[in-house]
Amino acid sequence: MQKKLYVALVHYPVLNRHSEVIASALTNFDLHDLARLVCTYDLPRCFIVTPLQDQQRLAQRLIAHWVERIGKDLHPHRSQALQRLKLVHEVKDAVADIEEEIGISPQLWATTARSINGSITWRKARAIVEEGELPVLLLLGTGWGLSQELMDRVHGILEPIAGASGYNHLSVRCAAAIMLDRLAGLEK
Repeated sequence: MQKKLYVALVHYPVLNRHSEVIASALTNFDLHDLARLVCTYDLPRCFIVTPLQDQQRLAQRLIAHWVERIGKDLHPHRSQALQRLKLVHEVKDAVADIEEEIGISPQLWATTARSINGSITWRKARAIVEEGELPVLLLLGTGWGLSQELMDRVHGILEPIAGASGYNHLSVRCAAAIMLDRLAGLEK
């Protein structure tokens, strides 16, 4: 059964190191790795959120290479994964897409490396995803994290990933892999 868990890699509105709202640049690695993750965990889609036209053109070119052109023949598994990416201008466009597809707006869950009172535990989050009654759109921030404006619009914030050392500055790709395994991986 396909899960009602969606992912959005948010490039705007995010923060820079000075806590200013910016639009961050796309990376080839993020697109490939997030596509592979959503395919591995059988999620319907990963939205790439950026209003910047040059960044959208770049992403379209990269995706087309692997889905429609020679890359499709060279690496069919990569093509299969990259088909799950969808470019949107804003988070609200991803919400509208999900609502159109399944008839209900998703819960918006944010991620952060900071501890926040009232965060959703991984156990509770997994139970909600497994119940499948509500679709969930997991927002992954690039740059230095999601803007406060966006954080104020979410329904819940997941507890941060905690390692043994106290160091907590994972790449979005690494954090996404851990999160998706916790939310949608096979339990052992």
